[in-house]
Amino acid sequence: MGCFQLQDFVAGWVGGAASVVVGHPLDTIKTRLQAGQGYGNTLSCILTVYRNESVAGFFKGMSFPLASIAVYSSVVFGVFSNTQRLLSHFRHGDPARAPVLADVALASIVAGFISVGIGTPVDLVKIRLQMQTQPYIKANIKLKPTVPGFPVYRGPIHCFRTVLQKEGIAGIYRGAGAMLLRDVPGYCLYFIPYTFFCSWINPDGSISPSPSSIWLAGGAAGAISWVTATPMDVVKSRLQADGVNLNKYKGTLDCILQSYRNEGLKVFFRGVTVNAVRGFPTSSAMFLGYELSLKAMKRDQNETNP
Repeated sequence: MGCFQLQDFVAGWVGGAASVVVGHPLDTIKTRLQAGQGYGNTLSCILTVYRNESVAGFFKGMSFPLASIAVYSSVVFGVFSNTQRLLSHFRHGDPARAPVLADVALASIVAGFISVGIGTPVDLVKIRLQMQTQPYIKANIKLKPTVPGFPVYRGPIHCFRTVLQKEGIAGIYRGAGAMLLRDVPGYCLYFIPYTFFCSWINPDGSISPSPSSIWLAGGAAGAISWVTATPMDVVKSRLQADGVNLNKYKGTLDCILQSYRNEGLKVFFRGVTVNAVRGFPTSSAMFLGYELSLKAMKRDQNETNP
């Protein structure tokens, strides 16, 4: 078995698409709580969005993540799995050997670094669209676009193009530093617990984990990862939402200091409940999509190549 396998990228794409469909409504609530004003607690935010924007409000900005996060997850899972096999090959001469904890951690760090390059523009567009409080209406074109309450972007492509034109490459990668501080430790606390829980559920390793085991291990890992990542997720969300109507923050450190001075330490835990609740089903869907599609591809390969 070679160290590099394309199947992991394909399976990661399937898992990413599944996670977006399951988790986007709660992701919208999380973003509004972290970067918006006047939403109060989680329930108040849900009711406000529903009253003002109906069910469609929970799915704002979904088309772009559905197309792009699938690619993003494909790269993350592909890089993680192939790095893990490469490390096992160099350490033990066998890429198929079960990885040790240090290999899982190092592969997670590599995946976290790679994810920022792809994920920052995706998250920025998603958050800018989620923060618009009204759907785009052609009649509003003549209105001043920076007035709060009126839409600035017509859709994901228009959002990306507008940010690129007005803010350049730096604007597209706004919040990359905060995302790096979120994702590198975040992926360690994503893949390591998942590997541990799978090993705990299936200690002898003689059979592949069942779908229910994958669901449980993936959900628990996702909840752990998202809860611990919440403080830097708040900072990233605020930086990326900044600029729709005005520019408040000069960078990651300035955002941290301003947020702390104005709202205290509790601001960094905004949306932690939503992250915990959302983290379980989205990660369950992610790992289920990944593992089951990977099994299906390997089964088809074995049947065609006996």
